[in-house]
Amino acid sequence: MHDHGSLPALGWSEFFTTWSLQPGWLLAVVILAAGYLTLRNAAGPASTVKGWRVASFLTGLALMYVVVASAINGYAMALAWMHMVLHLTLIMVVPTLLVLGHPLTVIAETGPRAERAMRSLPVTILIHPVTGTLLYSVVIIGTHLSGFMDSMAESTPLMVGEQVLYVVAGFLFLTGAIGEEKVRPDLPYLGRIALLVVGMVPDTIVGIVMLQTERDLYPVYSGARPEWALDAVSDIQTAGGLMWAGGDGGMMLLAIGLVIAVVSSPERRAKMTGRFLDGVRSSRLAEESARGTTEGPAEPGSVDPDSDEALDAYNAMLARMNQHH
Repeated sequence: MHDHGSLPALGWSEFFTTWSLQPGWLLAVVILAAGYLTLRNAAGPASTVKGWRVASFLTGLALMYVVVASAINGYAMALAWMHMVLHLTLIMVVPTLLVLGHPLTVIAETGPRAERAMRSLPVTILIHPVTGTLLYSVVIIGTHLSGFMDSMAESTPLMVGEQVLYVVAGFLFLTGAIGEEKVRPDLPYLGRIALLVVGMVPDTIVGIVMLQTERDLYPVYSGARPEWALDAVSDIQTAGGLMWAGGDGGMMLLAIGLVIAVVSSPERRAKMTGRFLDGVRSSRLAEESARGTTEGPAEPGSVDPDSDEALDAYNAMLARMNQHH
């Protein structure tokens, strides 16, 4: 078991001075950053990944290292609420920055073979929104509402594995929700917003259970807590409040970001509802326009559904419907 009873009381001084090298994480960050930059530069001027996306990916890697090397991780095994800060950062904030860096597109743009690999069936299944949502839900619920926390408290490899799993689960989930990678068809933006709403469910379940608990859910984990810390139940309740507010709040911020991105981009607005609903709209516009300009049945394709003529006819239809009411 990790003994954190000797940790000094957490204050701003301890927060900024309690660091550890974490060589494994540092090596992983350096390798990922070097690989990303090498592949991005290999595509040259033809790359569609803009500079701000490169900066986003590198910032995500830097933040990932900071949270596991700083006092956030140092106190995470002593304070449940700090452990929750670590979890939320690794599963939401870091993956958001990594996804915005378009790493799959960076790989695909290095050549035809890489692009085929990124479009292969295994990769397609791995990055499918259903896969990411299921993994995210299982990880959130499984690591908080089972015996996992106590098992992790007794095993350093399991603790590190949990942290890696959080980054991976968050990345796969958010790739489907906010990613715009060129190697796969994207969900319509309404579907992406719905996906973020679904993502709130496990956050809410875990948050409410922890917030309302009247007993120590993690007795082994709590056994190593320092004397100056909150009592175990209050600590877990505080962590639950952070999970509920931080998890759902983060999803809401991402949804707002998606709405702003759609409003500010004609290209994204065209992908708001998806092909099926857009096809229904276009067909209805064409039908109404044709009725207003011809005396017989409308011929398919005779009117551009995105023309001013079609829009005027559609507005006239809405006015007729309003008169009937």
